[in-house]
Amino acid sequence: MLNDTIVAISTALNAGAISIVRMSGEDSFEIVKKISDIKEIEANTIKYAHIYENNELLDEVLISFFKGPKSYTREDMVEINCHGGVYVTRQILNLLLSKGCRLALAGEFSKRAYLNGRIDLSEAESINDLINATTKLQAKSAIKGIDGSIEKLLNPIMEEMKDIISSIEVNIDYPEYDDVKIMTHENILPHINKWIIDMKEMIDKAERFRNIKNGIKTVIIGKPNVGKSSLLNALLEKDKAIVTDIAGTTRDLVEGSVNLKNVTLNLIDTAGIRDSEDKIERIGIEKSKEALKEAELVIVVIDATNIDKEDEELLDLTKDKKRLVVYNKSDLNKKGDISISAKNNDIVSLIDKIEEMYKDDLTLVDEDILNNERQISLMKKALYELEEMNKNIDETSLDVIMLNLEESYHDLCEILGKEYQEDLIDHMFRNFCLGK
Repeated sequence: MLNDTIVAISTALNAGAISIVRMSGEDSFEIVKKISDIKEIEANTIKYAHIYENNELLDEVLISFFKGPKSYTREDMVEINCHGGVYVTRQILNLLLSKGCRLALAGEFSKRAYLNGRIDLSEAESINDLINATTKLQAKSAIKGIDGSIEKLLNPIMEEMKDIISSIEVNIDYPEYDDVKIMTHENILPHINKWIIDMKEMIDKAERFRNIKNGIKTVIIGKPNVGKSSLLNALLEKDKAIVTDIAGTTRDLVEGSVNLKNVTLNLIDTAGIRDSEDKIERIGIEKSKEALKEAELVIVVIDATNIDKEDEELLDLTKDKKRLVVYNKSDLNKKGDISISAKNNDIVSLIDKIEEMYKDDLTLVDEDILNNERQISLMKKALYELEEMNKNIDETSLDVIMLNLEESYHDLCEILGKEYQEDLIDHMFRNFCLGK
């Protein structure tokens, strides 16, 4: 535990009904007594009180007291619920600073919760995810992370790894210890193969869900004047892109984000792809092709009243991408599975098709799953260690296998922010009575 007492305003600093000023540290309770009429403090209670500045009443408040370790940071904590407003809130903050508090750094309350063992690193990340969530899916995923879903996901593999590593180490260092199973390549290999399969599945699900959670990078593509910009505007429900009857109006990428029923799209409207002598339009067309390479979903827009060779070329260009082919101008001619009229905002069939396409990925929110790029990259690193070892495992000695397993285990520990060496030693001595 850290020795100093920190303080910060925990709510937005603007006019409102309530503001909260939060303290954490061993002097929290005593500092509150210095600025209020509270003389006796009971742990885990809320008290009505008055705050004074130079013996002058500043505010009437409710003060919550949390006695460590039964608090967010596992330290003594105080939360002052004062009347909202910039002046009063700042004055209370300044009072606390003058009585011995230090202004907390960004995220320091959660950092203390992590350092004091209240939460692991993945749970800390999920708290930040919940604060920044803008969709129901993001919020639901964050809540699961706060509830320890990442540890639940990793625990079966980590426990098995600890058992194998500990057994190998005992085999090597304590050959006379006959209560431990003799480890051989034959009984280690099935475990490694299973972990490889499990890790690949975790990575696949995490990457699929990441796209759903953060928004699917979606490129709208088509030849000039087929209604791409009209479709973008219809999806966004605003006139973001210029729409005219002149071919080649869109000469740069136009972007926007839209939440459908359950799916979020990060949309990019591109310049119409065609042969052009216009230098500026050609630059836009090259940008369109670059955006197409990075797209996770491609919406190919075709004018249902005028299908030609250029459309066929676009279909061939996007055949290897995850795509939807949309026939626009259904008010003039209905064609294909997804027939819309972007000009008239009649795009329900497209939205329904997108929702259907990702319905299986949406169910991943109910599973324990890796939540971000840091966790996914560490899992990939752990997988790489196992796959490399597995290539030549028959020629690899047990002590080298143990070292490689420790590397992989270390990567999994990093996901949770755990000290892997201490964890392994504790496990070995808990399972094997080596001190007897």
